[in-house]
Parts: sequence; C-alpha cells; structure tokens
Amino acid sequence: MADRPGFQDTQYAFAAHIRDPQNVPAPDGIEDRRMAVYRELFFNNLKNLLGNMFPVLKKLHSAEQWQRFIRKFMQKHQSSTPYFLQLPEEFLAFLQNEYEAQVDDFPFLLELAHYEYIELALSVSTESNNLEAVDPKGDFLTGIPVKSVLAWVYAYQYPVHRISPDYLPAQPEDEPVFLAVYRQSNDKVGFLELNPVTASLLNALDENEAGLTGEQLLRQIAANINYLNVDAFIQHGVAAMEDMRQLEILTGTRQR
Repeated sequence: MADRPGFQDTQYAFAAHIRDPQNVPAPDGIEDRRMAVYRELFFNNLKNLLGNMFPVLKKLHSAEQWQRFIRKFMQKHQSSTPYFLQLPEEFLAFLQNEYEAQVDDFPFLLELAHYEYIELALSVSTESNNLEAVDPKGDFLTGIPVKSVLAWVYAYQYPVHRISPDYLPAQPEDEPVFLAVYRQSNDKVGFLELNPVTASLLNALDENEAGLTGEQLLRQIAANINYLNVDAFIQHGVAAMEDMRQLEILTGTRQR
C-alpha cells in the first residue's frame, strides 16, 4: 500500500485531537488559539444537536454530566454516516455498545434513549402507507384490518413515555410496558400505551399473512388467552380498533 500523503496525516491528527483533546496532542505547527476554535465548535455543535434530539435525556442530567456523555461519544464511537438526521442512531449505538455505565446512571437510561430515538426516527421516516386498496371506513369484523407502516410497537421495562424530572422510576415495572408510537397524516407523532392484548392484536395484524378478518383475529387471540366471554372480547377488541383508527394507527380495512 502506498504511503499516505502528509496532508492526510495532518487531517487524522487534527480529527483525533478534536475527539480527545485531553489525551491526544494537536498537530505540530498549529497555534493553540486556532485549534481552540475548532475544539469548541465541534463539541458545542454536537452537544446542542444531541440535546435537541434527546431533550428528556438531556434535561435529566446536569450540564457536566451531559458534556461527559458527548465527550465519551466523540472519543469512543466511530460513526458510519455523515448525516445529521442519522446522528441519534449513532448516539444510541454508542450508549448500547460502547458506553461504560456509571454508578449514578439512571437504570432506564438505555430505554429512554431508545424511545427518544424512535420518536425522531419516526418523524423523519420516508415510509408511506399504500391506501389504494384500503377502505378507511371499513368494517373491522368482516374486513382485514390494516396497520399503518408508521405505527411501531415496542415493549419496555420502564414507562419511558412518562419519565421526566418529576418522575424517575427506580425499578422496572412488574409487567412490560407496551407502546405504539405512530405518525399521523399531518406528521404529528404520538404514542398510545397498550395493554398486552392490544399489543398482541397489533403484532397479529403485522403477521396476518393468511388474511384473517378482524373477527377471526380476535377469536384467535381470545382462544390463545382462554378468554371465556368471546363475544364481549370481540366487542372490546372492535372498540379498541376504532380508537386506533382515529389515531391513524390503523388505516382501515382491505378485502381478501
């Protein structure tokens, strides 16, 4: 392999110093006053960008703690994309794979970061619903319910959607917290807390390759959980689907 040009050596040294100025010296021949401009520019831009992308996470930490997160991210993580909108995914990957947990970290740190990342990822997703064969007012009992591709379901140990400076759970919930995070046609992003049954229903809709109607799916779920009053279960299930249609979690129905 040919030797690397000298200017590239300088670039690598420059970047390494920007990432970790306390431990990596600046390139030779560059006045420190000039280097300080770049050190502050890169660090502050990243700090502010990630603060806007993870607002709750930032709010829960002191300025010193947040700066420590950013510095460790710069030191340890090798980003694979130059795009600002993909920066949250890089930061989440750093927290999940490279960040060394501290004794004073919140136990829900990773889950909260994931939830905030999902909100942003959904807001900029380029996916769209194909509504060509969908009846937005279709009958959920006789038709095949259609879930929006912009409705994502997740299970958490902590109620991440309620975490704030006034609510900092120290222990996970006894049961999983199911959330549907969705984006409506006006681009508004929201969430709906689900019970285990509605979470199962949405997952069943995603996997409904057989094209079962809403009634068939509800009867199947009732049988799986040994629910005795099947008619009442179906009634409650249809009401839940109607609520999700209003939120655009469900886009309507299609026929076989």
